[in-house]
Amino acid sequence: MTETATPAAAAADDRDLVITRDIAASPAALFRCWTDPALIPRWFCPPPWTVSHAETDPRPGGASLIVMRGPEGQEMPNPGVYLEVVPGRRIVATDAYVRAWEPAAKPFMTLILEFEDLGDGRTRYTATARHWSAEDRETHRRMGFHEGWGIATDQLAALAATL
Repeated sequence: MTETATPAAAAADDRDLVITRDIAASPAALFRCWTDPALIPRWFCPPPWTVSHAETDPRPGGASLIVMRGPEGQEMPNPGVYLEVVPGRRIVATDAYVRAWEPAAKPFMTLILEFEDLGDGRTRYTATARHWSAEDRETHRRMGFHEGWGIATDQLAALAATL
């Protein structure tokens, strides 16, 4: 497994945070983990956080809602809308809309997921969090993007390998 943490100075865009890994699972399995609401709670959050609710409608314009629950019971809803969905290859979603093209109060990022088939049941997985501003990017980095998304990606890889 490889991971690339893109520092601000090296990023193609000063608003991106990126994780890339080669994972021993098919693109279809990884895509399923991101789009099946029954699977999302099994990998999405680093412990002690959990997912208390997941809804997906993976089609352009379809809404998603993933609610994360913290160790003290606090809940963090993450609503969004899919912009592009290519099964087994690519997902683009944003929190700029909460549902049915209803604008969010404070958009934070667009998520770009790419699943590149490497053959032999392996996939190059790239998750790009493209933020609305360099300040939002820095906030997300300070929140522990690389550590948190790294742990979630480990959990994603482990689950996808069983599908």
